[in-house]
Amino acid sequence: MIKNIIFDFGDVFINLDKEATYKELYKLGVEHISEEMMQVYYNYEMGLMSTEEFIEYFHNEFKINKEDLVKAWNAILLDFPLHRLSFLKELAESKKYRLFLLSNTNDLHISWIQNDWGEELYSEFKNCFEKFYLSHEINFRKPNHNIYEFVLNENNLKPEETIFIDDTSDNTNAAKELGIHVWNNEPGKDDVVELLKREEFTI
Repeated sequence: MIKNIIFDFGDVFINLDKEATYKELYKLGVEHISEEMMQVYYNYEMGLMSTEEFIEYFHNEFKINKEDLVKAWNAILLDFPLHRLSFLKELAESKKYRLFLLSNTNDLHISWIQNDWGEELYSEFKNCFEKFYLSHEINFRKPNHNIYEFVLNENNLKPEETIFIDDTSDNTNAAKELGIHVWNNEPGKDDVVELLKREEFTI
């Protein structure tokens, strides 16, 4: 029986254009994404380097204007369909499940979202969750097992009573290896508002 629901953020609630940042960086002269750049990105996403250090790295490496870099970095972020917020609020108000958010993200993206949505909408969304876990604040990132173990242990959750929803199969596969129920939510095909129709909730 499902008692706990852990949601991803991007392409589950907020829509993303995952190619947009690469396209915008290419326009700024970044023609190849190296392993070193990916490691810098992962370090930033785990909060192991500051926003200033992250921007400085790309500025020094490619002589990119810092403001242009921030715009390119945030190009991935699109709209937040409000029918998903309505679904989430109803789910939270029902008090049938413990709700958690677990997102690989970073300070620049969260700052953009807070500014774009406004503090009232952002708070309304965040307050639906018992805990709101952002990778750069807890120093873990998906799909590493330790991020799921951290959430399970901190909240005394049993994997067999928990479902995790994420748009990335690497992330759901890792959670499944720990015994967590999963839904690999595919953007453009699935919508999180259909969650309660899944077999895990009807048996």
